[in-house]
Amino acid sequence: MKFPSRSFLARLSFAALLSGGAAAHAAEPLRIGVPVGLSGANSVVAPGVVQASQLAADEINAAGGILGRRIELEIADDASGAVGAQKAYDTLVFQKKVDAVIAMETSAARNAALPIIARGKIPYIYTSFYEGRSCNRWMHVSGWVPEQQVAPVVDHFMKTRQAQTFFLIGSDYAFGRGMLKFTREYIEKQGGKVVGEEYLPIDGSDWTAIVSKVRSAQPDALISSTAGGSPNVSLAKQIQAAGLTMPYGNLAIDEGTAKTMGDTAAGMYMSSSYLTSIDTPQNRKFLDGLKTKFGGQAKTANEFSAAQYEGFFLYKAAVEKAGGTDPAKVVQALSEVQVDGPRGPVRMDRQRHAALTMRLGQVQQDGSIRILQSFDKVDPGAQCPDLK
Repeated sequence: MKFPSRSFLARLSFAALLSGGAAAHAAEPLRIGVPVGLSGANSVVAPGVVQASQLAADEINAAGGILGRRIELEIADDASGAVGAQKAYDTLVFQKKVDAVIAMETSAARNAALPIIARGKIPYIYTSFYEGRSCNRWMHVSGWVPEQQVAPVVDHFMKTRQAQTFFLIGSDYAFGRGMLKFTREYIEKQGGKVVGEEYLPIDGSDWTAIVSKVRSAQPDALISSTAGGSPNVSLAKQIQAAGLTMPYGNLAIDEGTAKTMGDTAAGMYMSSSYLTSIDTPQNRKFLDGLKTKFGGQAKTANEFSAAQYEGFFLYKAAVEKAGGTDPAKVVQALSEVQVDGPRGPVRMDRQRHAALTMRLGQVQQDGSIRILQSFDKVDPGAQCPDLK
């Protein structure tokens, strides 16, 4: 018998080492960062976002992962604000070395995070609705912007409630002011008039003085844009306690928060890309998945959690299209892929934003949302025309 030469064995061992190294590398998990406001203004909605992330990761892993690699979540509390976001993103990007970030956050947190994302050069899918026109080569947005969300509420008030005068209330930060700036411009363009515009700090909860101004101004309709979560609840309660009965449109309410508010939210109008009553196989799968995984602890699915869930499948599709996790290639692919999720088809190809089907709804006495009208594939308009 002729034995292999030492040189052949050496080459064989080296090849085996390379092969084993490649296999080990392929088996490494994909780390996805999920910074979210577990404390602060977003703490009301954050648990649902975390659950949606966990469900998406489980489903993707059960189906073989992404190019054979399992997803591993890295959850971080951004405290719903800029300072917390800087800490959370520094940890996720430079210590945990996540492969991507998929996150629903306040605009203050997002704005603070973007320079860190840019330094780390990793894909970022922002899944929250927001005030629009935030542009970064590493970021894609799957939530709605004012061009998609404001018109259904204002048009309904003007056409069916004959509203001509409006009072605007917001949280004093990028989202609140950005949304109401667009709302004011849209109202005035339609021939209406804004008779008051007032703000509280992002963590403010005493709306007494502002509610008094609303009563004095006697507007035909009221529209608010707060930080969501806790400010939504405190404002709605104080409006109800003051006995104000004019039509009220909330640009920041989500279905989960509405249900926790009981009859306080009854009658409120909202415009949303997601409601639990959407009757499609994709939405039923999402809702059934939450119920199966979390049972009685499952949070009410809402605008934030549905978009967060879809964000993972958008990332999966982009990685598969790119043929790997190279950040630049994945970012390019994110503008080219589509998923059919709980909200319907989502494709972030409109200057890294998405055309979305919007639903005008009204909160019922039991907290459910009655869909009054749907608007298919509403374009987000010009958001980032100069972004390459």
